[in-house]
Amino acid sequence: MRTFTSIHTSGADWRDNCDQVLAKLRDATSGELAFIYLAEELAGDTDRIVDYLRTGSGIAHWVGCTGMGLCSSGRETYEEPALAVLTTPFCGDDFRIIPRFDTDPLEWLDTTRGWRERNLASVAVVHGDPACTVLPDLLVSFSEQLQGGFMVGGIASAQNLPVLIADRAEGGGLSGVLFSGKVAISTGLSQGCSLIGHRHHITACQHNIIETIDERPALDVFKEDIGEVLARDLHRVGGYIFVALPIAGSDTGDYLVRNLIGIDPDRGLIAIGDMPQPGMEVQFARRDAETAREDLAQMIDGLMKRLPGEPRGALYHSCLGRGRNLFGDDSAEMRRVQELIGDVPLAGFYANGEISHNRLYGYTGVLTLFS
Repeated sequence: MRTFTSIHTSGADWRDNCDQVLAKLRDATSGELAFIYLAEELAGDTDRIVDYLRTGSGIAHWVGCTGMGLCSSGRETYEEPALAVLTTPFCGDDFRIIPRFDTDPLEWLDTTRGWRERNLASVAVVHGDPACTVLPDLLVSFSEQLQGGFMVGGIASAQNLPVLIADRAEGGGLSGVLFSGKVAISTGLSQGCSLIGHRHHITACQHNIIETIDERPALDVFKEDIGEVLARDLHRVGGYIFVALPIAGSDTGDYLVRNLIGIDPDRGLIAIGDMPQPGMEVQFARRDAETAREDLAQMIDGLMKRLPGEPRGALYHSCLGRGRNLFGDDSAEMRRVQELIGDVPLAGFYANGEISHNRLYGYTGVLTLFS
């Protein structure tokens, strides 16, 4: 019987890492699809790595991207040549590779229409290029073209060379794999922040600058919500206080976390890492390790209760701001995930942004379980 197998290697170079993967796959019985995440140190050898692993393993299809941190069950690696691989039992009609696109993939949609309709295919694992400015729009339009398709994944992270993999190395846009409805997939999202203050409405803004909230200077409202101690020393809010944009229509209180990137004390303005519109709701959020640990446990508990069976394999796409930067050293985040889901074969990476449904998040962890 084909099974999931996860392998997390670190070594001197790309060939050393690949040989470790192939040695561990020698007795494995895999299908035709594997996920692969590469440390940025190996990005220049991506095509060599995929070709070498394809030839040595017999697994035809490889999907993934580069990451500045990689993860597996109970383990994280950073700043060293490494690979995180998850081989799957999926074959034939279980999936279709989504080739890279940066506009509507009309030809691919037309080619796969029969298979998609026959198999009720609507769940995809996707990876995006951080330089693609239209990525949020691509996620929304692609979801609509999949008749409400649900996507999970992350944005490739790299200081110099982000690479996407969909059978070959590419850059730009979005790519991944779409699964048949016969594949049992469950997913959950954990926020790394806790909301503070109350929900407000943006009443005036230009570009990414919020001028007024509830018809008052935006900075006055911000100071009230963060409390007197922080308000007296605004230099302390960087990396600790964020902007939360509640998602309209969400019945779970979901929100998008965006960076606070500037404050103008003289004019009472705040600048954020998004393009707000008048009338949008806004709230503020605090990022701390204890809240992140509690939310992770709550998310996984709910996810495990919804599973139709025991998890057999997993993917985890977490934010670069999490991992060692939030949970601490010694692979603390992934050891906690392992404690909560058990020793399930898992691979993933630390992303420049996380994808869930049709939205691009930040400071979150997205866990996907195959059962």
